[in-house]
This record gives sequence, structure tokens and C-alpha cells, in this order.
Amino acid sequence: MTDHLIVVSGVTRVLAGAIPVTLVRDIDLAIGGNEIVAITGPSGSGKSSLLYLLGLLDLPTTGEVRINGRATAHMDEAERAAVRLSTLGFVFQFHFLLPEFTALDNVALPMKALGAFPESETRERAHVLLASLGLAEHALKCPDQLSGGQRQRVAVARALANDPPVILADEPTGSLDSKSSEQVFMILRELVDAQGKTVVAVTHDLDLARRMDRRIVLEDGAVVSDTRA
Repeated sequence: MTDHLIVVSGVTRVLAGAIPVTLVRDIDLAIGGNEIVAITGPSGSGKSSLLYLLGLLDLPTTGEVRINGRATAHMDEAERAAVRLSTLGFVFQFHFLLPEFTALDNVALPMKALGAFPESETRERAHVLLASLGLAEHALKCPDQLSGGQRQRVAVARALANDPPVILADEPTGSLDSKSSEQVFMILRELVDAQGKTVVAVTHDLDLARRMDRRIVLEDGAVVSDTRA
């Protein structure tokens, strides 16, 4: 395993209000390269809240998240966005594809935002990513012309657009039938085994979690177990 890509130190997230709500509490984690990690636990245990903190989509109330050795607590939003674009790919349960854009254009969006590729190379790379996930013939279709499983594979292609070392997935198979769920899981597994990516996936599916390299269980916002296969 390579050096740690994400290090979480003493992270707590509290929602302020008349009655403050603690989403996660006193979490310490280190996530390395080339592993597929499941985050599980009962509803309301803080799974998605933790993932959003790992992805710099939310900020801890106390504690620190370091990405590739970089402290993020004092970054401004532009700096955090740059880290997300270059280092982190995201896959969500409901894909969040832009409905007015084709699959190809949805995959190209992160590349355009990062600005690392010329336009011709951006579209070519988007085509290659879609083809690698069995979607070459669907590149010019809009999301409403695709099945649920196909839309989720487009979302995976989009997450890979800038070749990030880490993919963060929030219930990536939660809205899919069993066949499509297996396809998406095997794609994520392949990213780790063949491409050396790290995948961190929130899932309520315990059978799926058991097939991953590592399983982190949360209860009431705290890590109660962290085991490896």
C-alpha cells in the first residue's frame, strides 16, 4: 500500500442551532492508496456526513482532513474546489447528471472545469472513458434516454475524468437493481485492482461491504470498528 491519501485527525462536525446536532465525532482515520473501503452503519450514523468531509464538500467543526499530505482546514472555497477537481472523483446514489447535456458532455465537464486538456482531447478522453464502461454507443444520449445502470456508469466515467487517485461514492448502488448493482461494484473493484485507485463507498448493503478490502462501521457519528478483509 502506498502512503496515505486521506488522513482524518480528531474530526467532529456539529450543526449549530437551538439544539446542536453532532453529525460525526472524534474521528481518526487514515486511508491509503489502492484499497476499496466500505463505510457502513445504521441510518443516521453519520456515513454520508463523513464522506462529505472526506470530499471537502463540508468542513469539520474541529479537527483536520489532510488530502495527499495537504492541510485543508484553512483553504478557501476556490482552493478546496481545485483539490476536489484534481484529486477526488464523486459518485452519488442519484448520479446528478445534468439532464440537458449528453453523456459525453457530462463526462467532459470536470475536465473543462480543471482546464488541463484542450477541447479536442477533452472530448476524446470522454469518449474513451465511456467506451471503457461499455457506453460508447450511448455517448450522445441524454440521461433520460439511459437506464439507471447506464446513468450510474456515466457518473463513474465523470468521476474518472481528471484521473483522480480517490473515488468517493455515496450509496452508488442504492437505487439500482441487482444486476446493475453488480456491474457498478465490479467497475469500482476494477478501478482498485487494475488502476490502483482508492475507492471509499458509503453503503447500507452489508453483502456489498463484506466484499470490500476494509469496512468502517459508524454508530452515532463515531467509528466503532475498522476491519480489513
